[in-house]
Amino acid sequence: MSDGQNIYDIAKEIFPICRSLSGKGVRQTFEVLKKYADDLNVFEVPTGTEAFDWTVPKEWEINEAYIEDESGKRIIDFKENNLHVMGYSTPVDAWVDLDELLKHVYTQEDQPDAIPYITSYYKERYGFCMSENMKKALKPGRYHMYIDSRLFYGSLSYGEIVIPGETDKEILFTTYVCHPSMADNECSGPATAVYLASYIKGLKKRRYTYRFVFGPETIGSITYISRNLEHLKSHVVAAYNLSCVGDNLDYSIVHSRYGNTFADKTLTNILKFHAPYSDYSFLERGSDERQYNAPGVDIPMVTFCRSKFAKFPEYHTSLDNMDFVSPEGFQGTIDVLYKLVDGLENNAYYKINVLCEPQLGKRGLYPTVSRKGQYDAVMMITSFIAYCDGKNDLFDISNITGIPVDELIEIKDKLIDNKILDVDHE
Repeated sequence: MSDGQNIYDIAKEIFPICRSLSGKGVRQTFEVLKKYADDLNVFEVPTGTEAFDWTVPKEWEINEAYIEDESGKRIIDFKENNLHVMGYSTPVDAWVDLDELLKHVYTQEDQPDAIPYITSYYKERYGFCMSENMKKALKPGRYHMYIDSRLFYGSLSYGEIVIPGETDKEILFTTYVCHPSMADNECSGPATAVYLASYIKGLKKRRYTYRFVFGPETIGSITYISRNLEHLKSHVVAAYNLSCVGDNLDYSIVHSRYGNTFADKTLTNILKFHAPYSDYSFLERGSDERQYNAPGVDIPMVTFCRSKFAKFPEYHTSLDNMDFVSPEGFQGTIDVLYKLVDGLENNAYYKINVLCEPQLGKRGLYPTVSRKGQYDAVMMITSFIAYCDGKNDLFDISNITGIPVDELIEIKDKLIDNKILDVDHE
């Protein structure tokens, strides 16, 4: 079974769970993810805790919700699709006429068959979501609005995996666990993150320490940063947010605030050689890269997507289902991340330690018989050597020479084995 299929299966397992900023749905999701990462630690932050300019909100719990007509027929039912209820809805149990009902109904008019994803986290209200076609089919009459929910002083949950390396320099991966049943946004991020963590734990050697953070979007990242800011600022050298990574339509990077960090350089390089991709500036941000790049926080984070959030029609609707993502989409994503991690682990400043061009033939690195077709392979080695002056790291040399990092890794390993290449990790 392919890695892409395995990640798809994890996403499929968490897809039915109703998640929000807080509550049992988030905790249920963590219980599933722990099956694939038993070192996933979950932390609870009480309601009312201050996090910079924000406050951890009340916890939300929902048990049942529906709209039924006078005959008892349910027009919509939370149990059939958890997008039918506005996130964080307060309870209601009332019979109303159609005009009053429609005041509490949300649709996506330009997508008449889709149920929209709607929330009201910081103002207490209730609401229902349905397709525009369902709304148009409603007839005058009496309707029963029912939501069995409650808001209460509880806690916000976030999860963390830390994989130690030889140094305390850290690579940070983040994703979020606050969206209900939408596959790309956002079952794909957590599923990919736990799978990538497993791959990293399997590496024979790890130069970097790797940190994975799972939490509700915005308030979760703000809360996490508020509790870990000094550590993050002093240890993280590159950070990558994973969002909408399961579809098979595109690759995308959303850059850091100035687009000039090590994270920008490394992910851009991998994408450049992997497949065509879309490049977005920080002005088109919209996920947790906002918080980590905030002035004074300044964690060097970029966001990696397949199709960027808010750029595909299925986004934030019921059309973002398990048919929209695919094993092939996840395979492309994890291939990029494998190449990224391998590049990071092999990255250093390299310097050739012989003067002039080294004699490759006596080291078995140059063909003893010259013939047509060998030139390109030899040129890759000599081009790499030409820029091994101690001023360029592996990604710099890749960008200069046009040779993918994974191919340069093979070359530098051969040169190190032949003791003609010095390595400086600083």
